[in-house]
Amino acid sequence: MKFPQIQIRTYDIILDLQIHDPVQIIRQPKATQHIEQPAAILEINTTRGQLIIDSSQARRDIGMIGPLESVENYAKEGKKAVLEGIARRAREGRQMMKNAGKDLGRQTIQNIAKQNHGPKRIPFNVKFVPSVGSVKIDYIPGETEINITPQKPKIDVQVNKPIHEYTPGKVTGEVLQYPRVEIDVIL
Repeated sequence: MKFPQIQIRTYDIILDLQIHDPVQIIRQPKATQHIEQPAAILEINTTRGQLIIDSSQARRDIGMIGPLESVENYAKEGKKAVLEGIARRAREGRQMMKNAGKDLGRQTIQNIAKQNHGPKRIPFNVKFVPSVGSVKIDYIPGETEINITPQKPKIDVQVNKPIHEYTPGKVTGEVLQYPRVEIDVIL
């Protein structure tokens, strides 16, 4: 005996899909900046240094003296020479008085003449002209005062918004085959 048979066939859906991808563009423009740095305020105050050179003693040592000092020196030397001359003549006079009554008077005068007119020895020595240390140097240093006042920078920043462009994606489809179920009964 033959039994009836059921035959079942299924068909899936067949789709044709067109997919358009989304497009997204993001651009970030750089920030607009303006930076300015003012120069610092600089103040410098100085006092001059002083160099003092006193060469008056060195000038005196080499004979360069002023007229007032020259006259004063010559007056002192003249007074000294006069006093020495008076003392010498007084001394010679006493020598002659001692020997006046004796027969030695003539010899005394000869001795006095030899003392005054004989060769005189002048001491020989090395002399430094001008003398060592005759130039006096003094220095008073100057001062420098520095004041700096820094200035803060001026910063101006403008942030630019990002540029965002978006095109959404799209999916379109077409059904090429619809789903179905076919049932057949075979006897």
